[in-house]
Amino acid sequence: MTRKEILIIHPRPSSIVAALYTLRDLNVDVAIMHGPSGCSFKHARLLEEDGIHVVTTGLEENSFVFGGHERLVKLIKRSIELFNPKVIGVVGTCASMIIGEEMHEAVLEANPEVPVIEVEVHAGYPNNTKGVLYALESALNVGIIDHKEFERQEYLLAKATDVEKRFGAASREYLAPSRGDIKYKVAKRVIQLLKEGKKGLIIMNAKKETGYMFADITLAVNEVAAALRTHQNLINMANIDPILGLPRVRQHAKYIMRDLKAHGVEVHEIIGGMDEYPIAGEKVNELIKDKYGDYDFAVITGVPHAIPMENIRHMELISITNGPRQVLPLKEMGHEHVLVEIDLHPKTLGVSKIVESEFGATLREIAKEA
Repeated sequence: MTRKEILIIHPRPSSIVAALYTLRDLNVDVAIMHGPSGCSFKHARLLEEDGIHVVTTGLEENSFVFGGHERLVKLIKRSIELFNPKVIGVVGTCASMIIGEEMHEAVLEANPEVPVIEVEVHAGYPNNTKGVLYALESALNVGIIDHKEFERQEYLLAKATDVEKRFGAASREYLAPSRGDIKYKVAKRVIQLLKEGKKGLIIMNAKKETGYMFADITLAVNEVAAALRTHQNLINMANIDPILGLPRVRQHAKYIMRDLKAHGVEVHEIIGGMDEYPIAGEKVNELIKDKYGDYDFAVITGVPHAIPMENIRHMELISITNGPRQVLPLKEMGHEHVLVEIDLHPKTLGVSKIVESEFGATLREIAKEA
């Protein structure tokens, strides 16, 4: 089979959910899901922890036959009464798309006096980035973002899809989930490298809000190195440029930079924005080629598989992801140690400061023992 012909049979992220998270990043106040009440329930609930109201038209069996137009009109009006939003998002679901609901007609009839980002989407796309793209197109149409930002986002989405197809969860028919290597053993190895005075790169290439926990690993390695008086051997890189990305994404970068500075951790190299994880690896590759080619090891967090192996292959690689299906591809790429931060995403929604990671906590405890 060629890459395009791969039939992926393990579960993959939904375009509907991707659209919801994009609305969140655009600082929408209310997201209306036009579909059954249980559609994308887990993520809808989690998003409410992140500061937006998620409501649903609650389509039932009768609605599948007679339509849910009136329900959507009423819910748009009611959402304005309840929440006084500045921006509303309306997101389709598999059910509303299959029965041919015209969400735009409902929006026109409701006649809200605030911008409405309409996302005609279902979960049947092979790449969940479709949901992001549709949300951004609608945001462009109502003037929430400009053409320059839309084109930038479109480029990043194409790159993200390519990374996943080449090295990620979309790279093969089936990938079994894995918890990765034992954190205790890997933490001991990192401490040994620091004690031996080895030169290390601490690279955070995180996707948006996941950076709140991946940044803790940067923090923990630096804390241990400082205690061992070997912190001068570390170079910290992070994709936390505060001027790039959608509003919520820029805010994440500012908060993480603030917290790292508060703990005395210097970020020596800014490798991009927090939505630039699919291309930040190219910047890392060039930096290592030009400045850091003689380093001994690298601790890479977030999306390690987006970093080319060309100039890090000779290093001992310790990589931390939040994707259980990413362990095998990373091992096959040449990452010697691969760890998984389970349940990272729920723990980083709705926060505004660095959150302790399992690996960071393990490093700190072992360092105390040592």
